[in-house]
Amino acid sequence: MDQKPKLTESKYLIVFAFVTSLFMLWGIAITMGDVLNKHFQTVLNLSKSQSAYVQVSIFGAYAFMGIPAGLFMKKFGYKNGVLLGLFLYAVGAFLFVPAAGAESFTFFRIALFILACGLATLETVAHPFVAALGDQRTSDQRINFAQSFNGVGAILGPSIGSYFILRGVGAGSVDLTSVKILYVVIGSVIALIGILFSFVKVPPLSDPHVIANDTYAKDANETVKVGFLEEISWLSKRKHYVFAVVAQLFNVGAQGGTWAFFINYGEEVMGFTPEKAGYFLSLSMVMLMVGRFIGTVLMSFIAPNKLLAVFASGAIIMCIIASQGYGWASYVALIMINFFFSIMFPTIFSLGLKDLGKHTEQASSFIVMGVVGGALFPPIMGLVANTDVAKAYYLPIICYAVIGLFGFLYPKLNKNIRQAQ
Repeated sequence: MDQKPKLTESKYLIVFAFVTSLFMLWGIAITMGDVLNKHFQTVLNLSKSQSAYVQVSIFGAYAFMGIPAGLFMKKFGYKNGVLLGLFLYAVGAFLFVPAAGAESFTFFRIALFILACGLATLETVAHPFVAALGDQRTSDQRINFAQSFNGVGAILGPSIGSYFILRGVGAGSVDLTSVKILYVVIGSVIALIGILFSFVKVPPLSDPHVIANDTYAKDANETVKVGFLEEISWLSKRKHYVFAVVAQLFNVGAQGGTWAFFINYGEEVMGFTPEKAGYFLSLSMVMLMVGRFIGTVLMSFIAPNKLLAVFASGAIIMCIIASQGYGWASYVALIMINFFFSIMFPTIFSLGLKDLGKHTEQASSFIVMGVVGGALFPPIMGLVANTDVAKAYYLPIICYAVIGLFGFLYPKLNKNIRQAQ
């Protein structure tokens, strides 16, 4: 009888802890963008659909950087990939200084784009990195555990942003000093972390995806080295992987839209100040973190794809209630969307990477590119939110329906999973 595999091994603990911290760092940056979205509406006099281009800049960088980050990681390794991501993250943060001086939304978008190129690189590297730090049978739990700390970052982002950026900002304000100072601090912290990580020794890694699928790889007539186009061709024939990329696009589209107008919902439906609504956004991120921890535990008893389908159904119900604008009942539902959303990104990511063998690293970059959904969806929601912010929350239902279908059909999409079940 096989011994139950551990979450990770002792020799990987230091590296696992460090890489897990990266999930928190990009959680802070992503959700800080939602605070900037609201702040730019006030300070730069933008409409909701215009301010949604904050999300376009952030998530659009994922589409731009996904493939280059995957190629860089494949050539130079996980550690150098992390260092590149941290470097771009810090540079983008420091560029907020001249952007604030110019009071230019375009300049801010350029800074955000470069910062987000760093985030895209970190995400491309961190997911397969974490997957490689142990047995493939526990990769779902390992990635969800690491993503739980992304939830911690998602709590800190709105809290820090609301306190340092939105506090005391009234209509007609044009003060960008707080934004400039905050991002100088963020850039300095990220640069320090990059320096520290450069001294961390990474043990030799044997990717469990490759070990577990040597036979599967031979059946696919793989060679030891495959070209980029051949790799795309091979991946395009893996139905579970292709659907994972699509599901991730819709998933991040729903996330980007839900978070982008959360503060507007609190202000317009509930009558809160932007700062107070920002703190409730942090509370919703607590539900995100709780959902990931609970989801990690539940995956010990429930197949990840089945749990994904259940959580997608819960998110649909919450969207329906939130879109009614019923006051506190709808606002609580809006907050609870994050609980059901919680496991989606890491679970889709992990399920998509199953049984890809030596293609896992490049496959990761394409799933990260699916994050471009966060650039496509918020402007569409913004057009509806310009008229009625509550009704805009009907739109994410489409996204969660696609995700639920992916979870439900997964055993049929991946023949190896179906045989195991």
